[in-house]
Amino acid sequence: MVARSLIAKCGHWAGLALLSLIILLFTGWGALAIWYSDIASSGLRMAVTALFGLAGLGAVLGVLLGRLRRSLTGFALAFAVLLTWWNSIPPSNDRDWQTDVAKLAYAEVDGNRVTVRNIRNFDYRSEFDYTPAYYDRTFDLDKLRSVDLVAVYWMGPAIAHTFLSFGFEDGAQLAVSIETRKEKNEAYSTLKGFFKQYELYYVVADERDVIRLRTNYRKDPPEDTYIYRVHGPTENARRIFMAYIGRINQLKARPEFYNTLVDNCTTGIWMNSRINPGHLPFSWKILASGYVPQYLYEHGRLDGSTSFETLQRLSHVNRRAQDADQAPDFSQRIRAGVPGMAP
Repeated sequence: MVARSLIAKCGHWAGLALLSLIILLFTGWGALAIWYSDIASSGLRMAVTALFGLAGLGAVLGVLLGRLRRSLTGFALAFAVLLTWWNSIPPSNDRDWQTDVAKLAYAEVDGNRVTVRNIRNFDYRSEFDYTPAYYDRTFDLDKLRSVDLVAVYWMGPAIAHTFLSFGFEDGAQLAVSIETRKEKNEAYSTLKGFFKQYELYYVVADERDVIRLRTNYRKDPPEDTYIYRVHGPTENARRIFMAYIGRINQLKARPEFYNTLVDNCTTGIWMNSRINPGHLPFSWKILASGYVPQYLYEHGRLDGSTSFETLQRLSHVNRRAQDADQAPDFSQRIRAGVPGMAP
């Protein structure tokens, strides 16, 4: 009897501890959502954040003191109000955007011919000193020949910015990088990316822009860029290309928020790839985006003629991109010597 009573008490307190932890997690999320919100007055934002935090702490105290129903009801009401406000925050395409994300690309589809408007091709003098330039180009879907994964590292092996580049028979490459759309004087923050602080933006660009920016001009910190040819049926490449075109047009018509965890550069690639039969299952390596190339290699989607370590070394393009710089055949020159790439 004593043992049963002790077990029951332990179970009771364990349940209360778990419930308290859940309340604290919801409190932390809610407090951060308020703190990173667009409430204009910093004083008001701080006060509302503090009040919600105190409500969560009060609920935890009430749970531990045995006032379960009252505490949960009060906190649930406060959290419901917070969610109602949160869900009312709309994304927008009408803000004072930074120059590099000011224009939205879009596409016009006529059978197998896809005309992409506003392809970014800035002329860089440094990372933040450039002349904006855009062009339009028509692509023949029947002449789509390749999909390459570009992986960019700047803070160790686990984190990378990844994007795709689509290659056509005539040598044209169309790169599409899923990023945040930042307003003027706004910096990127991983934490803020959880809280509706950035719109989702598909950078549709010439490789001499989106790759050369990273290899030739970003110095603080420097970025290491790798290109891998993704193996698969041509039909799969075309389906993914059209999935991207669909998303690009959707975002022009109906903006969406970026989310650091569930709607970012790498999860966006995986979501778009699900249109294909036999797509890769979700993996923790998609969240730890630096390991995506290795994940593709393990599933036979990259060149397997050598070890992954050798493939990675040969796929590093910084030196070749710096040598090619603004050359018309930039895309061909940076791929020279990469396994799986046609000469």
